[in-house]
Amino acid sequence: MIAAPAPTPEVPPRPAGVLDAADIDTIRGVARELWAATDAPSRTRSRDTGLRRLLGHLADSPGQWWQERFDAAGLNVRGRAVRDLAEGEGPRAWMTQGLEALFCLRVLQPTLEAFRSNQFPDYPGAFRIAQRDPDLEAFFTVVDCQDVTRHWKRRAVFDVAAALTVGGIAFADLTPEAFLHHARTTRDAGLASYSYSTYVGHLAWDVMHQMGHFPAQTPGTLRGALRAPQLTCRQLVERHQLHHQGVAKVLVRYLERRSHDLDYSSLQSLAHTLVGVFWKTVETVHPDQADLRLSPEVYQRWRETIATRRDGKPRRYVDGILTAVRAFYYDIGSWAAHEPERWAAWVAPCPIPHREIKDGARRRRRTREATADQTRRLQPLLPVLVAHVDDGHRTMATLLAAADTPAGQTVAVGSRVYRRLFTDADRRRIRQQGRANVRFLDETTGKAVNVTQTEDTTFWQWAIVEVFRHTGVRIEELLELSQLSIRQYQRPNGEVVAMLVIAPSKTDRERVIPVSAELFHVLACIIRRLTAGGARSTVPRATRYDTHERVTTEPQPFLFQHRIGQRNEVTTPGAVGCMLDRICAQIAENDPKFVGVRFAPHDFRRLFATDLVNAGLPIHIGAALLGHLNLETTRGYVAVFDDDVVRHYQTHLTRRRGMRPHEEYRPVTGQEWVELGNCGRPYATPCTHEHACIRCPMLRVDPKMLERLVEIETDVRTRRNAPKRKAGSARSKAST
Repeated sequence: MIAAPAPTPEVPPRPAGVLDAADIDTIRGVARELWAATDAPSRTRSRDTGLRRLLGHLADSPGQWWQERFDAAGLNVRGRAVRDLAEGEGPRAWMTQGLEALFCLRVLQPTLEAFRSNQFPDYPGAFRIAQRDPDLEAFFTVVDCQDVTRHWKRRAVFDVAAALTVGGIAFADLTPEAFLHHARTTRDAGLASYSYSTYVGHLAWDVMHQMGHFPAQTPGTLRGALRAPQLTCRQLVERHQLHHQGVAKVLVRYLERRSHDLDYSSLQSLAHTLVGVFWKTVETVHPDQADLRLSPEVYQRWRETIATRRDGKPRRYVDGILTAVRAFYYDIGSWAAHEPERWAAWVAPCPIPHREIKDGARRRRRTREATADQTRRLQPLLPVLVAHVDDGHRTMATLLAAADTPAGQTVAVGSRVYRRLFTDADRRRIRQQGRANVRFLDETTGKAVNVTQTEDTTFWQWAIVEVFRHTGVRIEELLELSQLSIRQYQRPNGEVVAMLVIAPSKTDRERVIPVSAELFHVLACIIRRLTAGGARSTVPRATRYDTHERVTTEPQPFLFQHRIGQRNEVTTPGAVGCMLDRICAQIAENDPKFVGVRFAPHDFRRLFATDLVNAGLPIHIGAALLGHLNLETTRGYVAVFDDDVVRHYQTHLTRRRGMRPHEEYRPVTGQEWVELGNCGRPYATPCTHEHACIRCPMLRVDPKMLERLVEIETDVRTRRNAPKRKAGSARSKAST
């Protein structure tokens, strides 16, 4: 969706008539009559005084209309509040009330900056009365019915009133594009009064979509409208601004052909590789290149250029780029045989030599070795990470349970003492929003702790780490878990087993994971929190934005959602990664082994696979739990430890010896024990005996035993010649 300001209406809204050039007394009379039924006499008098003084000030400025005089007076800019025209709190408030009346009567149309520079006590209420708009009344009514605090209801109606005032339009003319423009402009200018880093109008957008004010095809949330949509193949190419349009057209046709077999994430990655990394770089190193036939010199310069990223760091994964470019050339050559009119003119030899691809296999082996080494380093640190998040959550949960502790009293949790804090700001927050955050002072560090927020943060840290380590799911699979993912399975013997259904993701296959007791406890805690301890029957529904496919899902009861203001949002992959980084940094403050350590979400998957296979689970069962279609993929996830190799081999020997007759393994006598070296037979291959044999080709003779080997050889020769001597002696006796 493209944000755009609302077009100027042919008939501007004038709820009390055209007052653009009316005299001061006329405007004052209209204001008194309009708000007489709702205002107290004191407020009526103060507004009237403010109108008289403000209009009198504007009358001294040049212009035919009040709007022209307002602009000429320099008040329609940022930072010029009308209250600064008077002295004393009373006169200052009167001037603000007078300006509020002029805005509501549509006598003046301010800029967004000028409107936000003035603080009105209850602008939505005054604006609502002045407009006399049934559609606007319906909007206010629906907002009042929302299950949010009064604070966020006031924000919703204020955002709409501000958009209508600044845009000079009626509620019926407030389109999704216009309101999106208002939200973007407010955020970019840093004018959101309650946060300089967020967009205004989330609840207002939800209500207008809910009541049917926005078209049905409009995104259901403001965040959905703010997110970038999927780009077409042409847009994916055009954003790189290639110089040679002929090559650009070929790339567009190629991507369109490949798009039928790829999801959007893979298509976008392929476009970035072929257009941005490959051809855009070729044009940089050789601007005159107009076809796909690259000389060895151009290829070598391109190869040297892509070895370094834009940030100056060396590029680690070049093989994927080379593979994509090589496939691009071969695909065009193959398609040209069937569609020569489209592809034959662009057939060219692939510039990537075969040795580059051959070297890629070696680089991939090094990558797998580095990954396995990383897994071996992280495995002994995982229990420390788990203990940290568990202790942190238990501490904050204990403090939150002590929220009724009187101010100034202390609470001991473990070895630390916390003192309850309660200030005037907390009392003001209770009046405005109905509740205040629970805060304690850590007597050890002297820092104030917002227990309400910290407990929520530590809970989700604990929940995410536990689900990761008990399931080994991918990050996108974790965030797609919902209340509907928990199912029951009844075995043939009648036993009911809880199962966790993993939605199709990378391999586009659904799979199930049996739920252990520990995992069941975590899932139950998540559902209990999202249902407010059972006050709700189901988990609240929320939408999730798929950052890879650039689509927003339908509202579902996702498990990993959290409350932001008045709306529920599903946790993003980036937030999970940052959360794990913060946990490791916190542990590193007290544990030097964690200095420089980083747990990525996918590391839990590798640790899970390693633990399964090394614990004796058949690898094909582990592949089924991980969702792998190829056992080799699972093997790549499993890190082999030297201790596991020794332990499993000794177990194998014990098991094999148990399969042979017991009498074969009597103690060896000193005369029978002849140790000449070691056996070089491969692991787990059959053998008729356990000891080194002089006749076995797998015998590796120890150099120290060469003299013993000579003795055995002499003895064997003697015994072999003995029958010959006896036979010769017998023949001699027979002849005589």
